[in-house]
Amino acid sequence: MIARPTPAFVFSHPAHFVALGFGSGLAPVAPGTAGTLLAFPLYIALDLVLPPLYLFGVIVVFFGLGVWACGRTGRALGIPDHSGMNWDEVVAMLLVLLLTPADWGWRAFAFFAFRFFDVVKPPPIRQIDRMMKGGFGVMFDDIVAAFYTVFLMALVKRLFF
Repeated sequence: MIARPTPAFVFSHPAHFVALGFGSGLAPVAPGTAGTLLAFPLYIALDLVLPPLYLFGVIVVFFGLGVWACGRTGRALGIPDHSGMNWDEVVAMLLVLLLTPADWGWRAFAFFAFRFFDVVKPPPIRQIDRMMKGGFGVMFDDIVAAFYTVFLMALVKRLFF
């Protein structure tokens, strides 16, 4: 079991590089937050060159890539959902940003709401996190947190704007 991955581990296999968010998962504090933040420049770059439907397709591909990468990296680390594996946060936040108004106030709201749902894990997120194993389980609970985030944004927008 590897309790704390190193830069050498990140670059030892493409799956590790992806699962550990291009190295952002090595952040000594809050690697999930680091992955969520990584989604912002990645989204901005992709949004510049891809229309929304293609960007959604890339996010779906990134999800599949994450299932493989997180499954393999979790086995290598000996911890199936190691805290340093933050590709799940990257992909989920990309989905949230795709569905968020292009306004930095809304994007900040989305960031904090997503982090809340990802950390607190309200039902059924916690149950999914406990029951689903492997790379798919690592990735899927964050997608549910993303949907909670988008639902909350829609509710706030409907009630207050």
